[in-house]
Formats: sequence, structure tokens, C-alpha cells
Amino acid sequence: MPDTTTEIFDIVEMNQFESFKDELPELHRIAENHNLSHVPVRNILLYGDLIFNINKVCKEEAVDLIVMGTKGATGLKETFLGSTTGSVMSNTTVPVLGIPAEAEFRAVRNIGFTTQYKDKDNDAIREAIIIAKKYDARIHCLYIKSNEDPIDIEERIAEWKMFYKEDNIEFHNFIDDDKEQAILEFIEDHFIDLLIMRTHKRGFFEGLFHRSLTKKMAYHTNVPLLVFH
Repeated sequence: MPDTTTEIFDIVEMNQFESFKDELPELHRIAENHNLSHVPVRNILLYGDLIFNINKVCKEEAVDLIVMGTKGATGLKETFLGSTTGSVMSNTTVPVLGIPAEAEFRAVRNIGFTTQYKDKDNDAIREAIIIAKKYDARIHCLYIKSNEDPIDIEERIAEWKMFYKEDNIEFHNFIDDDKEQAILEFIEDHFIDLLIMRTHKRGFFEGLFHRSLTKKMAYHTNVPLLVFH
């Protein structure tokens, strides 16, 4: 009945607000333990659609980076339930940093960057270079051959190597039918501390039958994943 529904919603809303308030001191304690209590923190509690609210806050607060926790998923859970972080990565324009639940903090020394050497990848790798310089880290540029590659792929690879020769970048080119597994093995073999990928919007049916590689990586990687659009 309508009256009962309203009462239940009010109780749920109050419980969520109390839980929200209980977590705030913990966030401030974490900041103090890392000598970062001087960093301004603003807390916002909103109800409604996640993507709509995140985009709303990003616009109103001029947000430059979204940071979210991620949890791995496999099989039917991955296919039908989807990933909250994966959805945010696909439906926002702000860069998203996903931190897996299993990730352990360590200094960023090696950054993985996946590319198909497309023109738009240059914007993302320039951002990656800025990040790498802050940490004195090395970028490992990973390319896995695909049917979607530009016709002049070999020329593009040569151009990138020439253009970025002054930067701390190592180029790795592979042929592998299982891109996801190839990236995961690359992360382990090269001690990657941060993986950077580009994503782009797909058509509805294309996305339904061919899940985005970036979104799949959000489930399975154990290192932080930074996504540019």
C-alpha cells in the first residue's frame, strides 16, 4: 500500500544516511594516517541512477578524475549482472581509475599502455607520459594484432617509436587471439603497477554481443586500471 511503501522507503533512506555518516570519520582517519588531512574533502549523498548522478556531480564540481573500487566477476555473473565500475567507465567522459579489491599498494614503476596505434591513442599516451614522469616510471606500450588495425600499422609503429624516442617508453608487439589473457600475462611478466587503456562508446547491439575489452579488464586485472575516453 502507498502509505506502507513511503514508511519503508523512509526507514531505508534513514539507515543509508546513518551508514553514510558512520563511514565519514573512517575516511578522515585514513587521510590523517597518511598526513593528508590538509586535503579538502567534500561528501555528497545522492539517490537515483548511478551514472546520471556521477555525470551530474562531475559537471557541477568540475571533476577531473573518478576513483572507484572494483570486484572481479566471472561467467554468468559477469555477463548478466555487469560491473558497476565497467558501466561508469563506458558512460562517463571523465577518466576513471578502478582499484581492484585484491590490489596492494606499491610504488608505480611500470605502467602498461594498450594501443592499436590509432591517432586518438596519442592523446592518451601523452597523458600517460605526464603520469609516468611524476613517478619516474617506465611506460610499456602493448600492441596486440587485430583485424581492426589500420592498414598502415607498421608505418604507425615506426612513427611512434621515432616520435617518442626521448621518452621512457618500451614497445611490445604481439600476435594473440585471446587479448584479455595476453594483457593479464603481460601485466604479470613485466611487473606492471598501473594499466592505462582507452575506451570508446559502442553501438548498443555491438556492445551487447562483443563486450568491451576495457570493461572485461575491469573484472580480471589485479592492478589499478586507468581509463581515458
